Amino acid sequence: MKKQILLTIASIVIISCKNGSKLPPINPDVITEQTINDTDDPAIWVNPKDASKSIVFGTDKKTNGAIYAFDLDGKIIEEKTIRNIKRPNNVDLAYGFNLNDSIKVDVIAFTEREKQQIRLFSVPDMKPLDNGGFKVFTDTTEPEFNLPMGIALYKSPKTEKLYAIVSRKTGPLENYLYQYEIYADSTGTHSKLVRKFGEFSGKKEIEAIAVDNELGYVYYSDEQHCIRKYLAEPSASSEEIACFGGDKFLEDIEGIAIAKIDENNGYIIVSNQQLGEFNIFDRQTNEFIKAVNLTTTASDGCDVVTVPLGAKFPNGLFVAMNDNKEFYFYDFKKIIE
Repeated sequence: MKKQILLTIASIVIISCKNGSKLPPINPDVITEQTINDTDDPAIWVNPKDASKSIVFGTDKKTNGAIYAFDLDGKIIEEKTIRNIKRPNNVDLAYGFNLNDSIKVDVIAFTEREKQQIRLFSVPDMKPLDNGGFKVFTDTTEPEFNLPMGIALYKSPKTEKLYAIVSRKTGPLENYLYQYEIYADSTGTHSKLVRKFGEFSGKKEIEAIAVDNELGYVYYSDEQHCIRKYLAEPSASSEEIACFGGDKFLEDIEGIAIAKIDENNGYIIVSNQQLGEFNIFDRQTNEFIKAVNLTTTASDGCDVVTVPLGAKFPNGLFVAMNDNKEFYFYDFKKIIE
């Protein structure tokens, strides 16, 4: 019995050492069921009819990968899970995509790295809208430059057009990101390249991207350098607005989530991957506010909504990937109080 107790204590020490944070731990309210391979990035769909039945989508990135669907208890919803995806990496969601003059649907988009493409599915019926996928980075001359990783959807408040902003495993020091318009006509749904932009330090890679639709900004993590900020509208300037926060991270700057308290105020929450913390910045000024220890290890991706999702998450929901084939769910108030 004594030996068993010592082994248990040793296991606890090993687990706690994976997260190097010295901040007070904030434990998740829900831990999802495990995926098969390697979780990476979540996206939250708020059910307009019953918010307590909202869905969290999460990527599982291997050759036999999937986009998992979870209910708010963290249980896998098999009938809404998309399987047999060739290394899906990041996922994002948009509301009210114009399929035609009379039909609007909510959509998720995700990168499929091994096929060098992005995919588009309707939500919540999970029907493919892309005729098998939209190829990306087709004009690159370096083979390693065409492997898509990060994705963020931007719906223009000016035109209501939908855009996918896509990053890659590695790429040039300029024009690292490609922006595609996603549109539908009588022949189906299509994508077209409308802009190349975004600087790269060359230090590691760019994966995490997030768009603030209301304020019109796109943020992305230049992993060992800074959080970069640009205008999201493709017709706007492609000059960099800011490169901030680099001194607040141990090594990799990873997943980004934008918490919108109202149209103008809120937070930018970014994973400090190796330290096991999340850094919180002001949405307007981009000034550092604080760091929190959410007990995750090696967290790649995160997402947040600030509307109530029923009794379990009355203050909104923050979702973070954890390096154990799972996602952690938190009531949003726990993150910012």
